[in-house]
Amino acid sequence: MITRRTLLATAPAILAAQTSSKELRVAYIGVGNRGSSTLKSLLQVPGAKVVAVCDLDPARVQKAIDTIAQKGGSAKGYADYRKMLEEMKEIDAVVIATPVDTHKNIAIATLELGKNVYLEKPVGIDAAEVDLVEKATRSAKGILQVGFQLRHDPNRVAAMKFIQGGGIGEVIYCHAMRHGGDLPRDTPWLFDKKRSGDIIVEQACHIIDLMVWAIGAPPLRAMGSGGINLYKNVPQGRTIMDNWSVIWEFPNDVRLNFSQIYFDPRGFSGTNERVFGSKGAVDLGKAMWGEVEGRELKKLDVENADKDANYMAMAAFVDNSLGHKTPLANIQSAGLSTRVAVMGRMAIEQKRIVNWSEVIA
Repeated sequence: MITRRTLLATAPAILAAQTSSKELRVAYIGVGNRGSSTLKSLLQVPGAKVVAVCDLDPARVQKAIDTIAQKGGSAKGYADYRKMLEEMKEIDAVVIATPVDTHKNIAIATLELGKNVYLEKPVGIDAAEVDLVEKATRSAKGILQVGFQLRHDPNRVAAMKFIQGGGIGEVIYCHAMRHGGDLPRDTPWLFDKKRSGDIIVEQACHIIDLMVWAIGAPPLRAMGSGGINLYKNVPQGRTIMDNWSVIWEFPNDVRLNFSQIYFDPRGFSGTNERVFGSKGAVDLGKAMWGEVEGRELKKLDVENADKDANYMAMAAFVDNSLGHKTPLANIQSAGLSTRVAVMGRMAIEQKRIVNWSEVIA
């Protein structure tokens, strides 16, 4: 049973990158938009050495190899991750940044080989896939860190520390919105909900993860609605929503209200992550807070304010792998957040209230 106590017990302070006498030899599986972004961050982390890159697109492989070379390193290129792992047994850790429908199989295969794994979010397409990755992680020799990098963002770390320290009193309500433009049209799999899990699972899971972390418990039920109102068959064959709204109800009458739209004019709404308590409220992304009856907002003290979330997440992965430490974004917390997102998708698709018991084994 996942409880508030077990969730908070796995939420230590984020560590900055530490130098080590041991080198972590890392391979990348998937170097598209997300993979190439974290690669650039990882190359800045002391103690990490990227030795191999795998992608179905040879141009992406070459671009990644060139990026590594510019930082003074060298890496072998592959099109088949199984061949890479078979030939390069010296690999210590693997970063998986592939489409969501491949996460389960690749994660399980690399964990079974004893590698440390950084798996991009979400854990899987549905609760059944989450179950399988959780099972593989429990028996794995290496650690599994999931790519919920916002847990490592300095502003959000400061805000969460403030919340968990009682700064806003008891958490009583959460509100989130992710309003912006549509996804990149040059990434077809994102628009196929059978491959991506739809936008609530593939995209919104980041903010859902933060909100569940702040609340400290799984939800009881979810209700919602969503659809495609503007981008019908754009791009051709589109099956993912361009808007949705869901309310999750948690124990102690706590609610999370979350909306996401993809036709928001630039600069009109944007993204907000707000947690309300009995004494005040916190804006996670800005690390700003105010008292319930106060008249001004205050900035929280933020450590590592000059570091971005990607760098801090990859630095934590290197440190966790070398020290065999439990990650902040571990399979327990990431599995929970993925299930919460799946729960919301079910409520939308099936037009009914969905209970937590329906997404757990």
